[in-house]
Amino acid sequence: MLKKLLGIAPKLESDGSYSPSKLALKMGVTDKTDFESISHPKIKGKRSKVLVVFTEQKNLKMKNGKHFSTGNHPVEALLPMLHLKNAGFEFEIATPTGKPVVFEMWAFPENDQHVKAIFNEHQKSFENPVKLTDFIASSFDHSDSYAAVFIPGGHGAMIGIPEDRNVAKILRWAHEKDVFTITLCHGPGAFLSTTLDDQEFLYKGYNMAVFPDSVDNQTPMFGYLPGKMTFGVSETLKSLGVNLMNSKMDKTVCADRGVITGASPLASNELGKLAVKTLLAKFN
Repeated sequence: MLKKLLGIAPKLESDGSYSPSKLALKMGVTDKTDFESISHPKIKGKRSKVLVVFTEQKNLKMKNGKHFSTGNHPVEALLPMLHLKNAGFEFEIATPTGKPVVFEMWAFPENDQHVKAIFNEHQKSFENPVKLTDFIASSFDHSDSYAAVFIPGGHGAMIGIPEDRNVAKILRWAHEKDVFTITLCHGPGAFLSTTLDDQEFLYKGYNMAVFPDSVDNQTPMFGYLPGKMTFGVSETLKSLGVNLMNSKMDKTVCADRGVITGASPLASNELGKLAVKTLLAKFN
């Protein structure tokens, strides 16, 4: 009751999950982003497609058994997409089984017209995405059409995707076919899929920007998460040989070989700019 009075109690949703408290929303969610509407050079070559792998899952279980109402963070997904779109790239929207994309709508920047526009533009694709098995069957032989695979963050990227063999297949395909992989925040959790079935971790020795576990451990204190995480993304990746480029929730971005990463929602704009610069330098 005291937490509720202080505005630090997570909000109970109708399905029994919890979204962030009033204080957490005030601290961590903005109604307008720092997106820079830049006139990027346009992609000229054949590699003009970007596969975007979204989560279709909403509720992430905490150590205490409570569920966090999550999904894909709209800013982390849509700001990089805005920059890529402005550079002439086209998107193929996918989820693991073809169920609709789930967004953290409580984090949607309601007064950001750029974000609203691209969300509305792709809403039909968000509602009817390609399933990963169909993409694998139809597009693996057309790798020369793809510039990148983009995996947005949001805690939802930790539900199912790190254990998905089709995600692992796509990451290995991208690695082998000179297709870049772009991700940020909790999205790098997808890389853990490459260790399934006792396979060697694909990214040992890579430099990456990843959301720090230390921040996730603090957020239950003010009601962002309804409990502690069952495991941490950054420390797990570090244990597998990843070199972490950030220790804070900040704007850090990093490009190492074919992997482009960002530290947090705050890095979304910078990640989009770095992705465009890197892809155009490679493929134009």
